[in-house]
Amino acid sequence: MTKRISDLLDLAARRALPVVDGVPDDKFGAPTPCSEYTVADLANHLYQVVVNFQKLAKKEDVDWSAVPDFLHGDWRQAFAGETEALIAAWAAPDAEEGVSAGMGLPNRVVGQMVLLDLTFHPWDLAQATGQAFEPDPEVLPELADLVATMGPNARKMGVFGEPVAVPDDADAFVRILGATGRDPHWKPGA
Repeated sequence: MTKRISDLLDLAARRALPVVDGVPDDKFGAPTPCSEYTVADLANHLYQVVVNFQKLAKKEDVDWSAVPDFLHGDWRQAFAGETEALIAAWAAPDAEEGVSAGMGLPNRVVGQMVLLDLTFHPWDLAQATGQAFEPDPEVLPELADLVATMGPNARKMGVFGEPVAVPDDADAFVRILGATGRDPHWKPGA
């Protein structure tokens, strides 16, 4: 049986929030596996994703033209609240139905996209800040399907990099990391 996106987001959030809580302010300028982002840039991007995908679940328009600076005050607690709101938005009975007017994709796919970000960007932040991160294994089949389906188009749009080779016996998460163009062995300064 296919799990609801909201249930998968809840599982992903349980793994993501400790990483976000553990991002030290003195690492904001550090590089991340996403070469165009520092830790602060990536944390702001993830925050914006969580806010905007709440709107997408409600079939509202979103603005991606600028990334606000969310990293002030008790931003980690505020992020946790926005993540709860994201899960609630995708739990609405019609959230996964239809096609997203703003993205032209089935709403379920849009939900998979935020699930990917809520799984992969915490990994990116963990790598950049020396934290441990393991995704919930229940989200991996959904993400593998999304990456396999959307990978070629995502690479053309610059969302994914070229695939990174991983060993044949690599676990599911490492295979998906490689498929998105991430080096599973990335370390700061390497």
